[in-house]
Amino acid sequence: MDVAVIIPLFNQLAYTKICLESLASTVDDSTKILAIDNGSTDGTGEYLRGLKGISVIDNRSNLGCASAWNQGVRSTNSEWLVILNNDVILSQGWLEGLVEYAEENRADLVSPAIREGEYNYDLGKYAGEFVKRMTHVARPGEAHGICFLVRRRVFETIGLFDENYRIGQFEDVDFFRRAKAAGFRLAITGRSLIHHFGSMTQKSFGREKKKKSYATENRAYYRRKWRLKWWRRFFLRRSMKWRNIFWRTKEQALYGHTLMEKWIDGRLRYY
Repeated sequence: MDVAVIIPLFNQLAYTKICLESLASTVDDSTKILAIDNGSTDGTGEYLRGLKGISVIDNRSNLGCASAWNQGVRSTNSEWLVILNNDVILSQGWLEGLVEYAEENRADLVSPAIREGEYNYDLGKYAGEFVKRMTHVARPGEAHGICFLVRRRVFETIGLFDENYRIGQFEDVDFFRRAKAAGFRLAITGRSLIHHFGSMTQKSFGREKKKKSYATENRAYYRRKWRLKWWRRFFLRRSMKWRNIFWRTKEQALYGHTLMEKWIDGRLRYY
């Protein structure tokens, strides 16, 4: 497989170590790994320089997610690219599952299923059982920014991530919307499962801003760009809510799992 994995980083060294260790143990030597350090001050740069088999781009300041992702895309010519948060743990076969689903279903942008929250279980055992049950389950037309596999031709057609979104938030949703508008196929697949601790990348990227004005500004820019008046936003929210209810109910009834799961208040919840 001709794949490059792109990981933007800003501090959160403990999570980065867990992520990169799981990545190294789940991909082969042909997979390119590119870390973009956005001016970390917690030893992330020194840690990355001590690793083998990883290319590193050092930025002097926090350029945000979209800019870091674009640096990664420009720095590789792989057919497939994976955009990955650093606050994840990867299970065996996660990458193969994404590529296999994409190739068999002619999809262009694919995200894995996720279990989110406290890491209080055996991921290897859980993922093995999960994928066995959910291998033929998918949510077409959807993706998430935690992890997504993209064919290079998507970038060649619609361009890179919009860097008008500062720091982080909405750049992934915007990209997915542009891809769908151009006729590319998106999906979340049960052939791949990863653990996500939950929003650590975004929290880290935004922590240097005492007032998280970037989130409000990004939301306003997104709405202007896509001409999302209140009534359109209301319709889209309602449509998404009912789709999620349908998917969640069907998946849980048939397979005992859903493609989006989260440990909250002492129990596993399904989304």
